[in-house]
Amino acid sequence: MKRTKIKDILANEAADYKVNVKGWVRSFRNNQFIALNDGSCMGNIQVVVELGTDEAIVKRIATGASVSVDGTVVPSLGKGQRVEVKAENITILGECDNDQYPLQLKNKPSLEYLREIAHLRFRTNTFGAVFRVRHTLAYAIHKFFNDRGFVYLHTPIVTASDAEGAGEMFKVTTLPFDNAPHNEDGTINFKEDFFGRATNLTVSGQLEAELGAMAFSEVYTFGPTFRAENSNTARHLAEFWMIEPEVAFNDIYDNMDLAEDLLKYVISYALEHNREDLDFLAQRLVDEEKQKPMNERSDMPLIEKLEFVLNNKFERITYTEAINILLESPAYKKKKFQYDVSWGIDMQSEHERYLVEKHFKKPVIVTGYPKEIKAFYMRQNDDGKTVAAMDILAPGIGEIVGGSQREERLDKLTQRMNEMHIPTDEMFWYLDTRRFGTVPHAGFGLGFERMVLFVTGMTNIRDVIPFPRTPKNAEF
Repeated sequence: MKRTKIKDILANEAADYKVNVKGWVRSFRNNQFIALNDGSCMGNIQVVVELGTDEAIVKRIATGASVSVDGTVVPSLGKGQRVEVKAENITILGECDNDQYPLQLKNKPSLEYLREIAHLRFRTNTFGAVFRVRHTLAYAIHKFFNDRGFVYLHTPIVTASDAEGAGEMFKVTTLPFDNAPHNEDGTINFKEDFFGRATNLTVSGQLEAELGAMAFSEVYTFGPTFRAENSNTARHLAEFWMIEPEVAFNDIYDNMDLAEDLLKYVISYALEHNREDLDFLAQRLVDEEKQKPMNERSDMPLIEKLEFVLNNKFERITYTEAINILLESPAYKKKKFQYDVSWGIDMQSEHERYLVEKHFKKPVIVTGYPKEIKAFYMRQNDDGKTVAAMDILAPGIGEIVGGSQREERLDKLTQRMNEMHIPTDEMFWYLDTRRFGTVPHAGFGLGFERMVLFVTGMTNIRDVIPFPRTPKNAEF
């Protein structure tokens, strides 16, 4: 008999029909009641083991074991479930040693411990919900762009350029570490390397996406990016996923509209298609908040926060206005900020969260940043001090989107690259887009894991990616 997913059984109003279900045992009570889960949904199906079932089979049914059950879906006599499966035949697919299995219900392992056993944490309710939501968000992003006529562009993971100019990149090489060829001046001779030059893992697909936008008008990338930043915070990963649209003929205002529309679309899609998972995560967050002091608790429950974002237009302010708000804030006057505030600073998370959570109490888009703290490719404003950049700040996270109108004027771009010591000869291919039919264009980057953090209410970014890559950690 063909397997039926537990999700489909629970969604079906009918009863009294034959099924085959397969999954993992979440619990086994009184040698009679199996709570079976196959990952298709949050819920378990109760399997009733009939009296007279082979004792040798019953002894092998344990938490964590995988089983196949042939039986009949019948109305449940117990509380908490509408139907259950009356087992007629049980096959043990994979046994589980209860003495060693770390996911016993009685243990309730912490999130920190579950990171140490990331290969098993998918089987918990929390991570089952998180990664089903992650899947839905990824699908919604592709659907959003596809329905609007964007071309999905696969940009390189191995690159010779540094899109951010930060220098925090992982090198890619086949040269032997103990006997690398050297030039006369002592530097490594990368001409003998696999690609014939120094290469790295990419920090962004933006520059290549701009090339695509100059032909297709509307493109987006969605792939892994890497940053060799020695940061062990709850907001940083060494390997993370980025969504990066690039749109020809768009200016900074079009860019803000597109980013706001995208965020609202994917949040709405998750609420519609993963409500059970989000309700569970919302309750988990409530239980977690009870352990915190009153002044550290969230102002808004998870579902209410998501609906609030959908129902309110994002506040739009300039960087200068943001700095003035911070300087006039009680938090600044009472010296509650860890980092100082002045025009020209790169705002820290505490500043961004104050604007969002305390002052405006909704997502905020900040524009017109000082050019000295932004990348070379951002369009220079007429004041000579700022660029047409935009960041979207979200409650609980801070920056979730960063983007800009790109500098399409060849002379201005070349001048800025020279000021920042970016070799224009090596970037000829990028400058060619300004030589041959340049147009105004804009784009942004959305950190996917930060998006998942925001929607699920999780507080550590390592808990929203299957296998986190962080300093000194590359297991699994």
